Amino acid sequence: MNCEKIKQKVEIRTVLEYFGIFPFKENRNTAFYFALDREEKVPSLSVDFVKNKAFDFGNGKSYDVISIVQEIKKCSVSEALEYLSTLDFSFQNEFDYKEVQTKIDYQIINIKEIKHPALVQYLKSRKVDEQKHRVTEIHYQLNGKKYFGVGFQNNSGGFEIRNAYAKICLGKKDVTLIENVNSHKQEIVVFEGFFDYLTFRNLEKPNNPICDFLILNSTAMLFKVEEKLKQYNKISLFLDNDSNGKSVKAKIQSQYKNVEDCSLIYHAFKDLNEWFCKR
Repeated sequence: MNCEKIKQKVEIRTVLEYFGIFPFKENRNTAFYFALDREEKVPSLSVDFVKNKAFDFGNGKSYDVISIVQEIKKCSVSEALEYLSTLDFSFQNEFDYKEVQTKIDYQIINIKEIKHPALVQYLKSRKVDEQKHRVTEIHYQLNGKKYFGVGFQNNSGGFEIRNAYAKICLGKKDVTLIENVNSHKQEIVVFEGFFDYLTFRNLEKPNNPICDFLILNSTAMLFKVEEKLKQYNKISLFLDNDSNGKSVKAKIQSQYKNVEDCSLIYHAFKDLNEWFCKR
C-alpha cells in the first residue's frame, strides 16, 4: 500500500496499541496520550480518531500513522511504510506487541464498594447500576492529584478505571478472564470492554448463563488468550461495530470453529452498551 492508502486504512489508535501505548484520557472521538519523545506528567499528545491525526501541544508536531511509526521506531518513511504494510486487517499479532506501557506515576489509595453518588449516577447513566457489585470504587493519586472512578480488575492486577471524564488503566494492561466452574469449557463470551460485560449480565441475569467470560480491555490484548480460546466448543462475540472490532472478529472467525457473531443484535450502534442505553 502507498502512503495515502496507509493513512486511510490504518488507525492511529491501533498503531499506538501495537506499541503498548494507551490513552491517559479518552472520550468518543478524541484522546490524550503522553508524548512519544519525552517523559511528562501532563499528557500533551492529542489524537483525533475521526481525522486519524495527532498533535503534540508540547512540541507543536503533527502526526499521521506513518510519522507515528517513524517517531516510535526512529526510522525512515519507507521503513515505516514497510512496517505498516504487514498489517493485513486480520491483524492483532502481525506486529510484535511490546510489554511497554506509558509511565504513569500513580498510587491506589482505597478500593471499596461503590457508594459515591457520582459513580452511582454514572453507572445508572450506562444502565448497569444493578451490576455495581461486579466493579469497585477506586480512589487513587495520579501525578500528585487525587481522583476516583469505577474500577475493573484485569488478570495482571491492573485496573481499568472509568468515570464520566476519564478512561485509563492503572497498572499493567491485560485481559480479564472470568471462569465458571460449571462451564466445562463449553462456551466463552468475548467482550472488548467491561461495560459491555456488565450489560450482558443485565440482559442474561434471569438465565444465569453457564459460560466463561473474556473481557479484552483492549483489542491489542487478543494475543494473550489465543491459545486459551482453542479450549472452548463455542465462542460468542460481542465486539464493537468499528474497524478494530470487525478486524478482531474476522481474525477469530478465521482461526476457530463454532464462532457466533452476536454484534448483529446491536448492528446500528457502536457496542452492546450503547444499544442497551438507547432501547
